[in-house]
Amino acid sequence: MLKRILKINELLKRQLGQLFLKEIEFPKGVLVTITRVETSPDFREAIVSISAMPNSENKKVQQILKYCIYDLQQEINKKLRMRPIPKIIFREEKEVVEAAKIEELLEKIKDDDD
Repeated sequence: MLKRILKINELLKRQLGQLFLKEIEFPKGVLVTITRVETSPDFREAIVSISAMPNSENKKVQQILKYCIYDLQQEINKKLRMRPIPKIIFREEKEVVEAAKIEELLEKIKDDDD
């Protein structure tokens, strides 16, 4: 069962990545990344963690995805040949933001030592 969940996670990540490129227009200069997909054991929902660079655009990206979720879900429903098809839920990736803050602090310490 674990192998199946991992395969579904990777498949959803790939399919959503392609849809992001073709179907959604994000603000100019914003890089949107799917960091991970976590499908529930019953395959009813999949939490998709999204990271946007620069971080100040995270809210705007989440609003765009919220607006487009129906169309994205419909495209996923057409492309996947499985039942049930997981309901897509987008979440902001918190760990990437925290890692960026830590990286920035380490750079400051390094600069202060020099």
